[in-house]
Amino acid sequence: MATRGRPRSFDRDTALRRAIEVFWAKGYEGAQLVDLTAAMGINPPSFYAAFGSKETLFREALDLYLATDGAGSMRALETGATARKSILGMLTASAEIALASPGVGGCMLILGLVNGLPENDGLRRHLADLRRETTERIRRRLRRGVEDGDLPAGTDIGGLATFFGTVMQGLSLHARDGASREELLAAAIAAVTVLG
Repeated sequence: MATRGRPRSFDRDTALRRAIEVFWAKGYEGAQLVDLTAAMGINPPSFYAAFGSKETLFREALDLYLATDGAGSMRALETGATARKSILGMLTASAEIALASPGVGGCMLILGLVNGLPENDGLRRHLADLRRETTERIRRRLRRGVEDGDLPAGTDIGGLATFFGTVMQGLSLHARDGASREELLAAAIAAVTVLG
């Protein structure tokens, strides 16, 4: 009589990494359950037992993305020696993240749920809040630049923070449209010229 082999253990982190790839490539609404379960190597009952819902999985995958693949831009923003270097580093890292997409390009945070069906409104608002937090982090870095003397005292911090947040989103969309690394980096360099 043959003995049954020990079942493979479920590796949540590996499953989340694979879900990130699907969501990043297809977006939240484009990612179907069959895509997710195939990528994660689990069946639908195991999927629901582990995550409860597609939205819960997306939120967990998004958290992991922001802590790993998507962290480079905020890390660059916080570590640049000057405000200008921080902003350029953030935009450059954002371009690289957009180019690293396993699908057609772009950032999972920016393009994960653009239009959104009414039933996904809570998730759409969550992503919008995360993008607003990015703009707030840019605002804080610019304010520090004024305090450190990198930027003039009369700098329009709010306007510039919104501008650079918009440039980040634009880089992601431009990458989705097939822009090259050179084009995206040229746009990032051009954007920081507003800082002098």
